[in-house]
Amino acid sequence: MPRIFGTDGVRGLANGSLTAELALDLGVAAARVLVDHGEYTGQRPLAVVGRDTRISGQFLEHAVVAGLAAAGVDVLRLRVLPTPGVAYFTDALGADVGVVISASHNPMPDNGIKFLARGGVKLDDDLEREIESMLAQEWDRPTGAAVGRVTPYAPTVSEYAAHLVRTVGMPLQGLRVVVDCAHGAASVVAPRALADAGASVVVINAEPDGLNINEDCGSTHLGSLQRAVLAHGADAGFALDGDADRCLAIDHTGEVVDGDQIMAILALGLHEEGRLAHDTLVATVMSNLGLHRALTPRGITVRTAGVGDRYVLEDMREGGFTLGGEQSGHVILREHATTGDGTLTALQLMRRMVTTNRSLRDLASVVTRFPQVMINVGGVDRTRCATDPALAAAVAAETDALGDAGRVLLRPSGTEELVRVMVEAETTERAEAVAARLADVVRTRLALT
Repeated sequence: MPRIFGTDGVRGLANGSLTAELALDLGVAAARVLVDHGEYTGQRPLAVVGRDTRISGQFLEHAVVAGLAAAGVDVLRLRVLPTPGVAYFTDALGADVGVVISASHNPMPDNGIKFLARGGVKLDDDLEREIESMLAQEWDRPTGAAVGRVTPYAPTVSEYAAHLVRTVGMPLQGLRVVVDCAHGAASVVAPRALADAGASVVVINAEPDGLNINEDCGSTHLGSLQRAVLAHGADAGFALDGDADRCLAIDHTGEVVDGDQIMAILALGLHEEGRLAHDTLVATVMSNLGLHRALTPRGITVRTAGVGDRYVLEDMREGGFTLGGEQSGHVILREHATTGDGTLTALQLMRRMVTTNRSLRDLASVVTRFPQVMINVGGVDRTRCATDPALAAAVAAETDALGDAGRVLLRPSGTEELVRVMVEAETTERAEAVAARLADVVRTRLALT
C-alpha cells in the first residue's frame, strides 16, 4: 500500500482523507506494533492521547482512543495539550504509546495523527511502515476484561506548566513579553508558564473556538504579534503554532527573530555554561549560511540533518547532542524535552536575556542572515534530480562561483513532481540570478515527457 505517513505523522483534510475510520484503524495498528515491541507481565499497556483545538480533533480523538482500547490498551485522555506536552507525559507517566491529534501550523480544515514511542520520542520510519502494514489486517481482538480502560487525566496543564518553569531555574522578573498562542493547544498553558516563571505577560490569540486555530496569527502570521509588542512596549514577543512545538520571536523594535537566530542565541549560552554537548548544534540543510558563520568562529560545530525535526532529533540522539532545530522555529532542547517545544524555547530565550542583561535584538545580532531565494519548479521528474549529469554540472559551476559567499541546495519534493531550488548569496540580486539560472536547467533537464 502507498505510504500514509509523512514527515510528521499522518496528515490530511479532516473527514476527507483523514477519516474516523482511518483514525480508529491507526489506533489499533499502532497499539499492536508498539505493544509488540515491549515487554509486559500481565499488566495492560498504557497510552496517553492529546489534541489541539480544531473541532475535528474531537471525533478523531474518540476514534483513536476507541482503537487503542479495543486493542487492549488503557488510555489516559490529556485533552487539549501541546504536542511537547503529550511527549512529556508519555515519558513522565511511563506510557507505552503517545498520540497527538494535530495538524500543527496547517489551516483549520486539516488535521493529523502522530504517534510517540516510549520516552516521548517520535517514531522512526521502520515503525511507521510496520504500523501501515497492520492496517486492515485480521487480528485477535481482546474481549471481556482484556479490553482497555479510558480515563481522563485532569492535572495536565498544571503539571506541564510546572515542568516548564522548573527548566528556567531563576526568576524572570523585569521582563514584559507578549505571547501569541495561535488560538491553539497552548492557549492556557503557555501564558501560565511564562507568568509563573515571573514575567509580565500580555496574551493574544488565545480564545480558541475550534475554527480559528492559526487563522492570521501564530508563527505563520507574525503581524499581530509585531503590532502588540510595539503597542505594549514589550521586551519581546513569542509566536507559537497550533500545537506549540515551534516558536518564532519578535524583538522590542518589531523585527523578526527566526529559528536560526534563536538557535544561535541558545547555542552560545549553553556553550558558555559548558552544557552544549560536544560543542555542536544540529540544524538542517535549510538553515541560513549566516548561522554557520556566526557559530563556527566561536568554537561551535554546526551539523546539518535532513529537513524535519524528527531527522534533527535522530541525529541528536545518535551523536549525543543536546541542541538542534530548524529555521522555522522547531527547537529541541534535549536536557528538557524530546521534541520541539515553543513555550520552552520562549522561556530559555527569556532566561538568556536576564542572565546577560541584553535585549533580544542585541542577542540575535550575532547572526547576519544571507539573502535566501527559493524557486519551486513544478512539472518535472523529481526522481532524476540527483542523477542528471548536466544538472549536477550546473550546480557545481554555480557553487564554485559563489565560493564561501553563498550556497546552492536542490531538494526534490517528497509528495509532488516538483524540485525546490534554494540559493543564498551576499545580495538578493545575485541569489535571484543564480536561482533563476538553475531553475531553467531543472525545467529543461527534468521535464516530464
